[in-house]
Amino acid sequence: RSLLVCVWVGCSAAFSIRYSSTMVWSIVQNLRQGAKFRGGWWNLVLHMYTNGDYPFKFGTYMGCDAAGNRYYENRVDYPFGQHRWVEPGDINNYDSASIAPEWHGWMTSMNDAPPSCEDDFVADRKPHFIPLDVKSDAPAEDNLGHQEVYFNFHQMHNQSQMRSRGYNIGNPIVNFPPNAPDAYYTQPGSPYHPDFIQKRVDIGDLDEATGGGRPYKSAKWADRLLTPEEKAAKKASEEAEEKKTMDNFKKQALQLQMAARSRGGTIVGKR
Repeated sequence: RSLLVCVWVGCSAAFSIRYSSTMVWSIVQNLRQGAKFRGGWWNLVLHMYTNGDYPFKFGTYMGCDAAGNRYYENRVDYPFGQHRWVEPGDINNYDSASIAPEWHGWMTSMNDAPPSCEDDFVADRKPHFIPLDVKSDAPAEDNLGHQEVYFNFHQMHNQSQMRSRGYNIGNPIVNFPPNAPDAYYTQPGSPYHPDFIQKRVDIGDLDEATGGGRPYKSAKWADRLLTPEEKAAKKASEEAEEKKTMDNFKKQALQLQMAARSRGGTIVGKR
């Protein structure tokens, strides 16, 4: 019995050592292959710095877009859903919206033809199209329809990110300059739509007597434009006006009391 235990322990130890050595060797092999595929150890470390596991993924190069993003595919070693991936052109300023629209359908497996092969794919499938028994004046030979010219800013295709983070500061995260118009879409009638923003209408100017320079659109706006000296003078003028009003009120009240007494009447609270 003790002999069987010793044999079992020895086999387990040998298997553990062999499994550990195999695992370590596979890691070393992946590192070597990754360094060779990336063009050196420094490029491998630089790619490992970014998010994702693609530094150790190897596949067939399918093409690139205008932003320098490189697209790969490997249907043999990876399951469906992980067999296609993108390596960003700018690993320090990358966003998922940087994937070009023409590559998005290929990345999500909506089609198997990359953009560089779309024309060949349509030409190959065209003989198999079933013609419709209706008249059509469409000039296009495929079902892609009308295609507008697509504009983007710094290869950021998500237009909602093209907006200023504050007044006259732009958006330094996506290199959006100050005073640049926001690119995100707004519905017609929205207060943020350029064509529906209400124009400023001034109701006066604090320096109108001297030629203007401090226009205001409301009384509160005019108060904000006043200097401390002007605010103090305005407060003193308001206090003087209030004192004058109260003096007039007391004078009128005294006149009413005298008129009532002259007629033989009484004054409430007076004897």
